[in-house]
Amino acid sequence: MLTVKNVYKTFNKGTINEKKALCGLDLHLEPGDFVTIIGGNGAGKSTLLNMIAGVYPIDNGMIEIDGVNISRQPEHERAKYIGRVFQDPMRGTAAGMEIQENLALAYRRGQKRTLKWGISKKEKELYAQKLQILGLGLESRMTSKVGLLSGGQRQALTLLMATLIDPKLLLLDEHTAALDPKTAKTVLELTEKIVEENRLTALMVTHNMKDAIRLGNRLIMMHEGKIIYDVAGEEKKKLHVSDLLAKFEEASGGEFANDRMMLS
Repeated sequence: MLTVKNVYKTFNKGTINEKKALCGLDLHLEPGDFVTIIGGNGAGKSTLLNMIAGVYPIDNGMIEIDGVNISRQPEHERAKYIGRVFQDPMRGTAAGMEIQENLALAYRRGQKRTLKWGISKKEKELYAQKLQILGLGLESRMTSKVGLLSGGQRQALTLLMATLIDPKLLLLDEHTAALDPKTAKTVLELTEKIVEENRLTALMVTHNMKDAIRLGNRLIMMHEGKIIYDVAGEEKKKLHVSDLLAKFEEASGGEFANDRMMLS
């Protein structure tokens, strides 16, 4: 479903602020893979997701989704393949629009724009049905402005919007990091449920190593723009946080440097 082949990305090339973010990175995901990504500070985790989404152009290499080479496609063209949830709950929704209007935008993603905007009765029924999945009572508030929702409610809505039309690939960039522990747990449970029920292919960057071990069928660890550890199946299920720290030190030759991960 996803192939990242020999991808390089350097920011501020030729300046004193030059930063090699991705260094010949290779990654292949099969349909239905749910992969968690961990790594130290500046490992290239978010950069990898940004390269796949088309936020920045790659320097060299190739990115394919479902056999289609998207390496040079602009971000808006890739949107028809990709669903994305960001760390900031405010980024995935339009605060001044109603809940149902936000869902309509997501539902029509990748379709040709027309002058027609009205939301049909059939669409409203679909949105209400989908909102019930969240268990937050939003199905009875579809005309409420999204700006009135809490951060957790907005992030849950963003997750629903990102998966309303099954994307070929779902990108989750520390999407619970800005939430309180209770709300984060709820959003993670919803994530697991939606990914599993819709058999989505997903990449999830997380700062929580326990979540990285528990969720998904595969875990990759990044360091200095490369994947240094890749584990799946039963071997992954048996891991402990101490095992990940030991693997990191073994592969990188140094201690794991990410305060948020260590504290969590």
